[in-house]
Amino acid sequence: MMPSEKMSNRKILYILLALLVAVAVWLYADMFGNNNGPQQAETTITDVPITYTGEDELADRGLMLMEEGTTASVDITLSGARMLIVQPDRDDIKLIADLSSVEKAGIQNIRYEVRFADNRFSTSMIDKPNSFYATVNVTELNSKTVDVICELVGNVAEGYSAGELQLSQKTLELRGQEEDIQDVSYVKVTLDIGEDAMETVSQDLTFQYYDAEDQLLEGTGIHPTESTIQVTMPIYVTKELQLVVDFVESAGARVSNLEYDIFPDTITVSGDAGVLRDIDSITLGQISLLDLLGSGATSHTFSIIIPEGCSNLSGVTRATLKADFKDITRAQVTTGKFTYSSLPSGKTVDILTQELTVSIFGTSADVAAVTGEDITVVADLNNYASASGTYTVPAKIQVGGGGDIGVSGTYHVQITIQEETASDEPDPPPPEE
Repeated sequence: MMPSEKMSNRKILYILLALLVAVAVWLYADMFGNNNGPQQAETTITDVPITYTGEDELADRGLMLMEEGTTASVDITLSGARMLIVQPDRDDIKLIADLSSVEKAGIQNIRYEVRFADNRFSTSMIDKPNSFYATVNVTELNSKTVDVICELVGNVAEGYSAGELQLSQKTLELRGQEEDIQDVSYVKVTLDIGEDAMETVSQDLTFQYYDAEDQLLEGTGIHPTESTIQVTMPIYVTKELQLVVDFVESAGARVSNLEYDIFPDTITVSGDAGVLRDIDSITLGQISLLDLLGSGATSHTFSIIIPEGCSNLSGVTRATLKADFKDITRAQVTTGKFTYSSLPSGKTVDILTQELTVSIFGTSADVAAVTGEDITVVADLNNYASASGTYTVPAKIQVGGGGDIGVSGTYHVQITIQEETASDEPDPPPPEE
């Protein structure tokens, strides 16, 4: 390296060191040069806008804020540590003035609140903190009621029909200065039901202002009593619904062995497409096939309950079920097979009943196949845990053999319960049910 190049590099190094020393001295003086405290400074942020709130409450009192004569912005002067004061700008400061407490018209002063986006700043840094007041020009509102008109966009799908358009309100009260509201003839909302609508459409819609010549107005200075209008377009569909009965099956009484008809078997209804979309039938009611067999009745009448909000276009309000079993046989079968369930602890049981005749039913083939060996009578000892002696207890009937057999009637058997002794041989366990 040439001597001249070395000298040049040293010179640059000295300059950088000098700059660093100067910055350090300046920072020290700025932070501790004011009696060991930071240097103080002032800065003024000009034209900080004031945001006015509570205009709805003002309108409820028949008043409104006028731009003319109302303070729109103020200058804010901050004092404090010089390094901090140079940082804020207009966006760091929010001025909020609440109009909700204003109760009369006229030019008046109201206090505004100062908020800082950066918590390093506070109102104590503001010059003249007691001067947080803005001048407002409040005047009385005029009011006018206009019609609400809805424009419909879109179409209803084939097979569906549109009902009458429903608006949450047909008129709207407008408030404002006479010159602002006098040209408004009506407000208009637009409901877009889309292409091939198949269900009811309901929306909260904003509106626009129009004059008597159907020209759109800006709406500046107008204060409506509502900000949106709810509009509903009902979409209806007409459907033929099947009438059905909920049959409850039992052993020996199955729907597969039932012949039945419902008169009428369908009705035609009209209603909201959203309600009827997934509905293809109406359940008239529930009926137990065991009750149907026991009553011997072949005819039952039901009221037709249509979905809520729908219309019964058929006009028929009742339906009749006619039902009978295709193949049903009853028989009396005697059995000598007995056992018990829920044996009390520390007890022995002796079943005194030797034979029991049981009434069974089912198809002729299934009933004919049942013998006494297929029927077991099970004495229920569930409520006799602390008993001793002879009792008549309820019994359940079990039918084996593989057929679909029902049992009618109630049954009891006589048993003796005794305390178990050492000489007693344990009773064999009852067979599994």
